Amino acid sequence: MVPFSLHDALLLFFAALLGGTLNAVAGGGSFVAFPALLFTGVPPVPANATNTVALWAGMAFSGGAFRHHLKIRRSVLLSLGCVSLVGGGVGAVLLLRTPAQTFLQILPWLMLFAVLLFIFGPKLTRTRDGRAIHEPSAKAIVAASFLQLLVAIYGGYFGGGMGFVILAMLTAFGMADIHEMNAFKIVLSSATNGIAVLIFILRHAVYWPQALVMICGAALGGYFGAHYSLRLPQVWVRWFVITVGAGMTAYFFVRAY
Repeated sequence: MVPFSLHDALLLFFAALLGGTLNAVAGGGSFVAFPALLFTGVPPVPANATNTVALWAGMAFSGGAFRHHLKIRRSVLLSLGCVSLVGGGVGAVLLLRTPAQTFLQILPWLMLFAVLLFIFGPKLTRTRDGRAIHEPSAKAIVAASFLQLLVAIYGGYFGGGMGFVILAMLTAFGMADIHEMNAFKIVLSSATNGIAVLIFILRHAVYWPQALVMICGAALGGYFGAHYSLRLPQVWVRWFVITVGAGMTAYFFVRAY
């Protein structure tokens, strides 16, 4: 374990508070919380595991605010939920077997992919008449399940930006209301990270003093962020998340290269 001062605790609490808020709004909380752990001296792989545990608690507190917006067919919910559990487990195991330096070199590319997909996803997934497809066929559900499996592996490996990727994928299958998308995103993210959290705990990859402080911050951020995000214009939410994601992606490119 690394030394853990009061200054570190305050930094991690407020980083997790903002991270929980961001995840409740649209995603990208790890872009703030994960660097804070690195700044306080936590090695990259345990930092990612600790970050995942903390922000998962924030998602649990934000889910209640969106429960009335979860209007998803049961077949879609079950299919994507199950593959999220599988993919999250695979990604978590891969993370624990990845050298720290390799992970830091992969990290900025993962975040760049997530931000670009979030930005351009809606533009690439409209029908010719400009309307999104709202009733997925069985073939579309299979395709979405396969893509969500890949997203969940990515999310279990590195949670940062997973919300972006899920939201972008959902636009490809007919969803346009960002609050409805957020509700479904929280379900899928919770399943993915829930399995990853269990694996990280069993493998003793979590730095618990830091995690407990961050859980408190993420829980507050998740609860209040979810309630207030429903009052914001959707375009504001999108651009705020894009700005944060782009800034942290640039930072990690500078750090890695």
